[in-house]
Amino acid sequence: MKDNNIHLILGGCRSGKSRHALEMAESRTGGNNVFVATCMPVDEEMQARVRRHQQERDPKWTTVEEPLDLAGVIGKYGSSYGTDVILVDCLTLWISNLMASYEDDDLVMEHVRGFLSSLDAAVCPVFIVSNEVGAGIVPENAMARRFRDLAGFANQHVAKCAGLVAWMVAGIPVRIK
Repeated sequence: MKDNNIHLILGGCRSGKSRHALEMAESRTGGNNVFVATCMPVDEEMQARVRRHQQERDPKWTTVEEPLDLAGVIGKYGSSYGTDVILVDCLTLWISNLMASYEDDDLVMEHVRGFLSSLDAAVCPVFIVSNEVGAGIVPENAMARRFRDLAGFANQHVAKCAGLVAWMVAGIPVRIK
């Protein structure tokens, strides 16, 4: 895949990153769209967020719910010339899911490397939404610091291979790369 087909949209909570990524993805599509949801909605508040995001999307989107195997999903849909665009929302929820499954950071980063390989092989544009978690204070507990570090490393690796990186601030995209 050419690196200009990988788009990373970063931002804080409620910064508009999902909406912006959706708008960008829909401007590049012919109609065979794959939305990869990494969220596992375990409570009412998260279920409401999922419903809100679903209502924002045109029905032409195929939703794939995958909390762990992003590389497999990108490999399956990204290698098909029938897929117009893939949107992954979001990378930080995926990292959280991996942390819950693996205590070893090396195993988490192995999944990140697999994801990067799948991006490299994809033949369609891939839009990736992620939270920027390193702009705040140092968390007081070890698990929160581990999450911040792993999400930061994942964001760095994806940003390195992306052709476009945008940071959302108050609903306004700021192009970084």
